[in-house]
Amino acid sequence: MQESPSLYPRFLRSRLVEALADSPVVLIHGPRQCGKTTLARLMAAEEGFVYSTFDDDVQRAAAKADPVGYVADLPERVVLDEVQRAPELFTSLKAAVDAGRRPGRFILTGSANVLLVPKLADSLAGRMEILRLHPLSQAELSAREPDFLSGLFAAAFKAGPSGQRLGKALAERVVRGGYPAALARAQGRRMAAWYRDYTDTLIQRDLRDLARISALDALPRLLALAAGQTACLVNISELAAPFQISRQTIRDYLTLLRNIFLLDELAPWHSNRMKRLIKTPKLHIGDTGLACALLGVNGDSLWADRALYGRLLETFVYQELRRQASWWEETVRFSHFRDKDQVEVDVVLESAGRVAGVEVKAAATVTGDDFKGLRKLQDAAHDNFAAGVVLYDGEAVAGFGDRLYAVPVTHLWEGA
Repeated sequence: MQESPSLYPRFLRSRLVEALADSPVVLIHGPRQCGKTTLARLMAAEEGFVYSTFDDDVQRAAAKADPVGYVADLPERVVLDEVQRAPELFTSLKAAVDAGRRPGRFILTGSANVLLVPKLADSLAGRMEILRLHPLSQAELSAREPDFLSGLFAAAFKAGPSGQRLGKALAERVVRGGYPAALARAQGRRMAAWYRDYTDTLIQRDLRDLARISALDALPRLLALAAGQTACLVNISELAAPFQISRQTIRDYLTLLRNIFLLDELAPWHSNRMKRLIKTPKLHIGDTGLACALLGVNGDSLWADRALYGRLLETFVYQELRRQASWWEETVRFSHFRDKDQVEVDVVLESAGRVAGVEVKAAATVTGDDFKGLRKLQDAAHDNFAAGVVLYDGEAVAGFGDRLYAVPVTHLWEGA
């Protein structure tokens, strides 16, 4: 493990450079402590931006008291960190951009989905490019920019030995997650303590800014329950059962947790060619290290609990794919596939009219039955089908039919 989180490359950086070349405002948003400030400060030092943060009480108070004057006094190029804490600024930022429309004027960062902040006065539509920064991907931890998505959409997998079996080491990767500050700690109690403190602080601080919540103490418990249901269909009744809270309130709380990037809902894939598809979204926690800390599991106990390991490995792969897609050259839309016979594909990816499927298996072997869902997806997508892959903990790529492959999970971040 590297000694400092700042040494890890962030592959979103190239997208940020591109955006600054033609957009007046660039927003980098993502969960707290995922590396937004580090990336923004790096760009500030290289490109001559002045840095300011609204975690500073004085800066925040000044912006709220006189947003017009605050923006008027800003330097020519400036980073405004944690901008969701001063949503009143957006109208003044819009006016400043319109008065002198030059690219690369403002870098904003936000630890909540800024466009959903209740007090937001203006969305800066047409003036702002939005980039999502995730916790560290396995590719960034390996310092190797991968080509998995390109290979997937091109069906460019060659049969033969080309990976490695990780065994329990894969479970340990799942437990570590991707937050730089957590990875800087020794694995075990110290890392788990960081994740727990992170969750408590985030809920107590950021959610108070976003909404009035009557039962704030319920949110850590709800997040832990959601962690236990990761990679499952969203079931509001089960999540609401332990609480004296209405189902609608639980739904609202899940939305808040999504807005601060702690949870994701993966929409169902649909096709006019298939009428018997399940239309319920899947729940995924935003980072498996956070999930394992909330559930109190380590590498040994996760490896022993095969059912939980299978679900968390699916979330681990889904989040890795999303992290890689955030800097890939094409836009990728994610969903899941499941029909009423419970035949499923864990992750469906769509880009430029092409459809690909990824199934995740925690075992070291693959059989033809593991491709049942991918074959159904192939039939439904018809000519738009690019490839279907079963990612498994093995050592070789193997073909299982037309554009269907078993691929070692290490290909995700290490390549062939």
